[in-house]
Amino acid sequence: MRIAVAGATGNIGALTVDALKRGSHEVVRISRSLGVDLITGDGLDPALTDVEAVVDATSYTGADRDAAQAYFATATRNLLAAEQRAGVRHHVLLSIVGVDRVVGNAHYAGKREQERLVTEGGVPWTIVRATQFHDFAATVVGWTEQDGVATIPPLLVQPIAPEDVADILAEIATGAPRGRYRDVAGPEPQDLVDMARRTNDVRGHAVKLVPSWSSVLGAETAGDVLLPGEGARVAPTTFDDWLARQR
Repeated sequence: MRIAVAGATGNIGALTVDALKRGSHEVVRISRSLGVDLITGDGLDPALTDVEAVVDATSYTGADRDAAQAYFATATRNLLAAEQRAGVRHHVLLSIVGVDRVVGNAHYAGKREQERLVTEGGVPWTIVRATQFHDFAATVVGWTEQDGVATIPPLLVQPIAPEDVADILAEIATGAPRGRYRDVAGPEPQDLVDMARRTNDVRGHAVKLVPSWSSVLGAETAGDVLLPGEGARVAPTTFDDWLARQR
């Protein structure tokens, strides 16, 4: 199959490209750095020529809610419109477990808008909601660290290996549209503060961790809000497995 991956130079996008290539599929990489811009639409039509399925693994890092919603809305509208012109038969969207339960976070608000546009659009679709990735704790430390101190929310998560997410996206993209797919998660619940501490130790990164809710990840994410729902698909790689590869 000829399959396009939007966000192809990002963490999950690049791994999805690799997973599809291992399956002998022809992959078209969509990224602004590669000359295809989802916001302006430049390069989209030629990129999607003869493409049968599209995996959308795009992300947004800003903290402004309106900006996040505007980014995801514009990018998704442009991508879906180009897919319809090209006759794409399957749109696969990577989303987040708990996306409809976390109101205050800008990224979650943008992803909700993205899901809405996909479900109301004219391209047959599958939405895959995944839990936080194994490297999420380190990412949060990178967001907040100043002068050797990092604040990190005491979240309960069930993290999944990025490689497992990519494998699942590649598998689903080669099949028929499934609508709202079941939640995808790793095998074990973890405490985010402990994940950060263990990741820092393995990587030799000395930083003082201060458990604290923040405006980015507040108390609305406490408890089981970010855990997968009943009947979730559980990927095989544990956090310990992933951590061992960080040494």
